[in-house]
Amino acid sequence: MSVIDLIKERLDIAEVIGRTVQLQRAGRNLRGLCPFHSEKTPSFYVFPDSQRWQCFGCNRGGDIFTFVMETQGLDFRTALEELGRQAGVEVRPLTPTQIQAGAEAERLLALSEAAASYFHALLTSAPQAARAREYLQRRGFKAATLETFQLGYSLRSWDALRTHLLGQGFTVEDMVKAGLLVEKEEGGTYDRFRDRLIIPIRDRRGRVIAFGGRVLNPEDEPKYMNSPQSPVFDKSHVLFGLDLASQAIREADAAIIVEGYMDVMIPYQEGYRNVVAPMGTALTEAHLKQLHRLTRHFIMALDPDAAGIHATLRGLETARQSLEREWEPVFDARGLIGYEGRLNADIRVVTLPDGMDPDELLLRAPEQWKNLLAQAQPVVRFYFSQLLEQENKDEPKGKARIVDAMLPLLRDISNTIEREAYAQEIALHLGLDARMLLDRLHVRERVEAVRREQGSGDRERPQDQESHALRILLAYPELLERVDIELVKLELEPLCDEDFGAEGRMLWLALLELMANPALEWEDLLPPDLAARVKEWAQTPLPEKTPEEWERNLLRTVLWIRERNLRQRNEEMRGLLLEAKAMGDSKGAEYAATMTRLADTLMRIQRALWPKPLRR
Repeated sequence: MSVIDLIKERLDIAEVIGRTVQLQRAGRNLRGLCPFHSEKTPSFYVFPDSQRWQCFGCNRGGDIFTFVMETQGLDFRTALEELGRQAGVEVRPLTPTQIQAGAEAERLLALSEAAASYFHALLTSAPQAARAREYLQRRGFKAATLETFQLGYSLRSWDALRTHLLGQGFTVEDMVKAGLLVEKEEGGTYDRFRDRLIIPIRDRRGRVIAFGGRVLNPEDEPKYMNSPQSPVFDKSHVLFGLDLASQAIREADAAIIVEGYMDVMIPYQEGYRNVVAPMGTALTEAHLKQLHRLTRHFIMALDPDAAGIHATLRGLETARQSLEREWEPVFDARGLIGYEGRLNADIRVVTLPDGMDPDELLLRAPEQWKNLLAQAQPVVRFYFSQLLEQENKDEPKGKARIVDAMLPLLRDISNTIEREAYAQEIALHLGLDARMLLDRLHVRERVEAVRREQGSGDRERPQDQESHALRILLAYPELLERVDIELVKLELEPLCDEDFGAEGRMLWLALLELMANPALEWEDLLPPDLAARVKEWAQTPLPEKTPEEWERNLLRTVLWIRERNLRQRNEEMRGLLLEAKAMGDSKGAEYAATMTRLADTLMRIQRALWPKPLRR
């Protein structure tokens, strides 16, 4: 057993979390107010059986280690050592490679912090930085903002930074790794940033990991220069300002996404502290997933020029592809249930006045900036307006291209009334019949539902349903926890041995045992015939789907199993109740109460499977 598993075995996650969160019993689980965002109704759950926690409000979750890391601001190693101490478990020394990588990261972080302090001192006091101070004053920066973001200045010198950091005990090799020095082809190095305004880039924990440099001489190129990739800096994962914006994003329940450093710092100065910017790149999946843990509301306020609009469109497409979705049942032509995805986020776009960036607009016309945020366009309208500029809506082919481009966005809208209202609005602008557009939307949904259901085995015989669920878990054991969370959200019990018949239960318990102890073999836990069946499953791969698709497939299979079992139990109770009434047995009231509980659970399951009437 690993040290991590041993610590989890010895420590009760409910007890550890209970020191921070006041927990109350909720069936087999516990719940309380989330420590990571403000809420009045508890949405934070602890699952003792799986030793996991999840907040369904801010979408954060993990195990005992992630909870301690996030509540106490610790890295994994420190959290491991702390929990090991509590559990009485000796944490083994790191491997040489781990020690080397950790030491290198610590050196580079210390180096970057020292460089930031040096640059900041130059900005505040060096005569050579007068032009930088004048530039910041002209852009509307206040002294407090310079301190908050630790802005700095780099001298017009080839080796000033290197000389200073060598005097601090740092090596040239580490300066090159951190991106502060550039190696010459003929040998030697020179300072990367020269005569530039320096903007420290920090990770989510507020540690300096890189720098951005803006020119002060209009003739110099490029206008902005960022540190290169390093062991501590990956621009595709970093959002500028997130260390200062995280709490504000939670409180405002919205993230404003802008394009550059100035567009973050000036709004922060003026009271808009839920603003972040990607690092000179388009929004990435990693960026959006970080933000999605804080909010489901995004306002994109990028530059109004062609490049800014293009970046906005790319960001919208990235968001559609990477953000989480809510899945609801739809019916295919055979009457089977499929699931369609509705984007689990509200994305809006601010269209800025020509020639003005967010920072300029906020300083010149703060009320206009406030109104633009309040009136941010829904993504559907913004995207449609861009398509109208790109295509000729009077030509049949142009209309067809616009409709084809808009259908995926319409399908992403979770509210049926809102979705159909947008469809009617689009049809009116294009001179089309709204019913035709809606029919095309519904036909596309049904076609995709049929494709998803092919080979899924969703409506099988009872034993086949159980086998199907177990086959999915055999291929994707990590889905068990995720499906348990979805069941709890539906106020249902996590998957358990009661969901299976005798044979299925034996397979289920063996699967759990193997997940806990991978060293075991199926033959150690099952009769030969069942062990042979499982091995056959393993050799016959499931149809090609993503883990997310199999997660949804597993969830609805479990719901159908539950529905079948509840109907059977309800019939058994009905028989017992009739018998009790005939015999004058006092247990009749108990049987009736049980039937009421079963009916309530059955209703929740059916609502999950069929939340809306069948579409015609």
